[in-house]
Amino acid sequence: MKKTVLLCFIHGFKGDESTFGKNYAFVEHLRKLVAAALPKVNVQAVVYPTYKTRGDLGECVTRFSDWLLNKVIDLEVAAGTSSPTIDPSVRVVLVGHSMGGIVAAETAIRTASEQPIHNSVDEDSPTKSSTAMPPPPNALMFPYIQGVLGFDTPFLGISPGVVAHGAESHYAAASAAIAQLSGLTSLWGGTKAAEASPDAKTAGVLPPAAPSPGPRDGNKGEENQSKPAPANSGWGKWGTIAIAAGAVGAVAAGGTAAYLKRDQITQGLGWVTSHLEFVGCLARKEELKRRVAYMVRLNKELGVGFGNLYTRLGQAAGSKQVSMVGTVLGSERTFCVVPQRDQAGDWRQAVNDRAKDEIGAHISMFGPKENPGFDKMSTDARDMVAAWFRNDWYESSSTDTVRS
Repeated sequence: MKKTVLLCFIHGFKGDESTFGKNYAFVEHLRKLVAAALPKVNVQAVVYPTYKTRGDLGECVTRFSDWLLNKVIDLEVAAGTSSPTIDPSVRVVLVGHSMGGIVAAETAIRTASEQPIHNSVDEDSPTKSSTAMPPPPNALMFPYIQGVLGFDTPFLGISPGVVAHGAESHYAAASAAIAQLSGLTSLWGGTKAAEASPDAKTAGVLPPAAPSPGPRDGNKGEENQSKPAPANSGWGKWGTIAIAAGAVGAVAAGGTAAYLKRDQITQGLGWVTSHLEFVGCLARKEELKRRVAYMVRLNKELGVGFGNLYTRLGQAAGSKQVSMVGTVLGSERTFCVVPQRDQAGDWRQAVNDRAKDEIGAHISMFGPKENPGFDKMSTDARDMVAAWFRNDWYESSSTDTVRS
């Protein structure tokens, strides 16, 4: 039987189908590369439609899992597979950009163990009390997920440099910004934080504290029903938002705030916190580590691939003098926190020599004109996926001519 590899693309926070290039350019580009590398199988690609990047992550994963299940069932029925669970003709690689990679990993873990990582850790407990780790993975999982490939997915959180380097041209203010990011006290300090860092707003670290009237959400039919947040804090409304969302670390909350800022969100507290709830898992350090650890376990026990192509700034940012920010946080500027010692899968750099800041590199990685490293990133992705199919399932596929 000619088998099928299904590449399923999932966009990230506030993204859509165009995330992966105009007219799905990168989707088809990677599909062709993988098809050439895996000639024994048919390689297809689908893009998860635009979804609400707000609310609880677990609910989002449930909706995506149901959608994926139906897609795979349709393919198995069309192939006439006699036993899709025991001997599936379809195996899936989940390809996620940014938060889409978190959705992908959570889906893989839930499918293999029937128990999610999300909300499994009480981050506020001094002992980090938690429920039991998910049970051992089931080799008969359905759909069978062969790998999770992240593109700049902050599996271990957003790099604090995303916030701190925004103050790089204001060295005095940068010092105050780093102090704010160093612990919970300075984040929740209210008026005292404002007095300690009067230049925080002009440093480019935070968005304006006074929100303007909120427009409609991009999701049709939803109105802004929130009230303006108080501005008597060094973090302005972002401090209030972080409190409302239950963020547990100043660096993580600050990184999330900076991520939201790229769209200059001023719609008001309620609207923003509903989105911050979705990305709030980035502030749950122990949960992030647990998710990565289980993906490593899936790799060891079932051969499920796990990789991340993370952006790093190159020449465009390298010309700047390394300031206090670089001294404290390191000179290598990435959007993601990069693992240093613990096993975390296959992480490879995607260097962008044209981008001048981390978020710019993050959102332009699929554009050949904006990302000079596009070709290398693409071939690295192909090589990762191809390596995950060096197994008996692939070798048992027929050698019929496939679409390329």
